[in-house]
Amino acid sequence: MRDLIVAGFIVATLPTCFRRPFIGLLVFTLLAYMRLQDLTWGWARYERWSFYVAIVTIAGFLVGSGERKFMLPDLRCWIMVALVGIVGVSLVSSRFFVAGDLSGYVEYCKIIGVALFTTGVVRNREYLRILVYVVALSFGFFGVKNGLAFILSGFRMEIIQGPGGMLTDRNDFSLALCMGMPLLLHLGLSEKRQILRRVLLLTIPLTALTVISCHSRGAFLAMAAMSMAIVWRSKNRVTGFALLLVCAGAAWMAAPASYKERISTISEYQTEGSARGRIEAWKVAGNMIAARPLLGVGYNKFQQEYVGYDPNRGVESDGNPKAEGTRVAHNSYLQIWAECGTPAFLLYLLLIALTFRDLALVRREAERRYHSSWILSYANMFEAGMVAFVVGAMFLNRAQFDLFYHYVAIVVVFGKVARDSMATEPLRSSGGEQRGQLVLEKPRGFGATPPPSGFDRDRPAGGFDRRPAPGTA
Repeated sequence: MRDLIVAGFIVATLPTCFRRPFIGLLVFTLLAYMRLQDLTWGWARYERWSFYVAIVTIAGFLVGSGERKFMLPDLRCWIMVALVGIVGVSLVSSRFFVAGDLSGYVEYCKIIGVALFTTGVVRNREYLRILVYVVALSFGFFGVKNGLAFILSGFRMEIIQGPGGMLTDRNDFSLALCMGMPLLLHLGLSEKRQILRRVLLLTIPLTALTVISCHSRGAFLAMAAMSMAIVWRSKNRVTGFALLLVCAGAAWMAAPASYKERISTISEYQTEGSARGRIEAWKVAGNMIAARPLLGVGYNKFQQEYVGYDPNRGVESDGNPKAEGTRVAHNSYLQIWAECGTPAFLLYLLLIALTFRDLALVRREAERRYHSSWILSYANMFEAGMVAFVVGAMFLNRAQFDLFYHYVAIVVVFGKVARDSMATEPLRSSGGEQRGQLVLEKPRGFGATPPPSGFDRDRPAGGFDRRPAPGTA
């Protein structure tokens, strides 16, 4: 029955995906992050639903209006295009290149293609809001589902594997949840209806419990960094950090002993086996970078080339025999540097830096204009999500993480939408100006009235986007 329901839903959306490519993007996003197909147990689980949706959506886009653009002419978009080219060259120039390696490269091209397509079809604030909802609620679904299971198990359940696709590995799954929590927080704080507001906010602690049940040390650090980024942008940092410490202490007391033991090994990196293995992998990555700095050893060739660059072939650094022959890089930055070379590494870092810079510039302009605004809230939530990835990527082998590139694309769209919105809302004089305050006409986005539900209103009910009025305590 589940197979028929999921298959029927996807097939029923295909005509709309053809007529409206944005709907196709939403369905594709739902399949990528909520993994509807993995909730089935039969034949529907193995169908290439994402491929069918993508083909129909692209076909509809190509035959549609000539005014549509596949991507925005933003520097970050061109950097992603350049990465596709450099990664491809690194692959075909590797020592052990075979035709079968192209399948992995094609998957990387698809990831970049979806990100670029997002910047082309998400053209206004309403589209951006809906896309954020789909991404956030997709992760919120797993947060609620697994968080409740974790509680019912007496806090003993341990997630061994994620739902599927890019979320199969539990480390990747927990990192994605950390990147999704700021989105859930924004949606909950900006919602006017009390019931929906409480439901959305309730998903956050349940999602945090799901992250804990994954027993991922990288996700623990990512969640801690993300939480501090949110508090740093809050209205009252002192109260925020105090509340964060109280919540963290309560969570640590309630956490299972196995999780505490797992996290405590972070400080024992020199003796703990998994942590020591990461350090060994980083050394091997350094050897690869030194030997082949321009194009690296080849995309997805790290493990295949590992033994040749291992300074302790067959033995551990303490002289004991190796339990395993090869390892992954366990670091996204070293992974792309070792596999694809210095130019790819620098472009990757530039992509991250430009994303943070764009958020900072948009926030600065919004703070100059507004006391409270949806723009400030969006900027803060995207920044917190990016902080989670930057920290988590230090310990995970995910240079080709789908969500990271999609996040960058969404921030590109947000920057354009926010600037267009501010450009169409000139400052006006009012009584508030006499108090040293800038007061604006009520923003209307792109001429559309905000939805009745209160989503993303320009004056949220609360949250980390509000600032004290100038001249007030």
